[in-house]
Amino acid sequence: MVEAAHLAIAESKTALAVVRKQKDSGIWGGNMLGLAMSASQGIKDVGTIPQYRRLLQLEWPRGTRPFKLADRVLFRLLSRDEDPALLFELQKSVKSDLEAEAWAREVMREAASAALAEAGYGEDPRLRGAGHKIASAISQFLRSPLAEKPFVKSGKQLALHPEAHPPSWYSVAMLAAMPNLQRERAGFTERLGHYLAQPEPKKAFVIQMGKRSLKPQHLILGDPIEADAKGLPKDLPLALHYIELMARMGALEWAPVATKVLARLLKDCDETGVWRPKNLRSQPKASNRITYHYYPLHLDTKTPEGKEVDVTFRLALIAKSLGWTLSYA
Repeated sequence: MVEAAHLAIAESKTALAVVRKQKDSGIWGGNMLGLAMSASQGIKDVGTIPQYRRLLQLEWPRGTRPFKLADRVLFRLLSRDEDPALLFELQKSVKSDLEAEAWAREVMREAASAALAEAGYGEDPRLRGAGHKIASAISQFLRSPLAEKPFVKSGKQLALHPEAHPPSWYSVAMLAAMPNLQRERAGFTERLGHYLAQPEPKKAFVIQMGKRSLKPQHLILGDPIEADAKGLPKDLPLALHYIELMARMGALEWAPVATKVLARLLKDCDETGVWRPKNLRSQPKASNRITYHYYPLHLDTKTPEGKEVDVTFRLALIAKSLGWTLSYA
C-alpha cells in the first residue's frame, strides 16, 4: 500500500508538470505534433497533442481546465477550418504549396482524432465524421497497388508516393479507441490488422513537401517491432504500444513477431504478475519518440519497483484488452 501511494504521488507530480506548461490558449510548446525539441522545425518543446494524450494516460481528471482549453483547438482541427494559423509548426513548410498544405492538415486531423478518441469522444458526431473519412482514405490505399509499392525515387532517396495514404500511429490509435467504428467498418478493420501485421519495410524513406523532405516518424507500414531470436524487442516501449493497439483492434493474433514478444514478456512475469526480468539494471528506454505520451508514466526509477511498474502496467492493460481474467495481489 505504501509503494502504491508513492507511485500515485509520483505520477501526480508528473501530470502537474505537464499542466503547468500549457498556455491560456490551450497550446503546449507553441506547436501541435512536436515530440521533442527541434531547432530545424522551430520546436522548443513537446507539442499539444502528445502532451494532451500524456495527461490522459496519467489520468488527469477529464472536464478540468487543461482539457477544456485544448478540446476547443482539437475540434477546430477536425472542422476543416482553413485558418493558416491551425497549421502551427507546419505553416512555413507548406506555404504556397496546396498539396503540401492538404497533407499537413490531414496529419493534424488524424492526430487530433486520436487524442479526442482516447479522451472518450468516440460518439461525438464531429469525431465520428472525421473517423469515417480517415478510415475511407486508408481503406482506399489498402485496396490499391500502392499498398505493395508505396515508394518512388526522389533524387538519391526513396519518398512516399504522393497519392499514398498509409496508416499512421495516430489513425490506428483513433480506431483502437473507437470500438463502435471498428464494428461499423469491420471489413476495413480486418484488412488494416493484416496489413499492420506484415513486416515493416526496412528501407528508409521520406515525405516530400515541396523542396523539403521530412522523416515520417508518424507512419506505420507494418509491424514495427525489431526483436531477437528470444523475442526481446530492441525498443520495448514501442513494442508495448504496438501490441496494445493491435489487441484493442482484435488483430494481435495475426502479428507473429508481436505475439512472440508478448509471450517473452509474460514469461518474465513472476507469480503475482509483476514483470521482473533477470538482471534489470535500469528502466527500458524508448528510441522512437512516438511513445512520448505513453511511456514512461512513472519517472522515479531509483527502486526496483520503479523500473518494473510501467511494463507491468502495460502488460495488464494488454491482457485486459485481450479479454483475459486478471487477479490482483
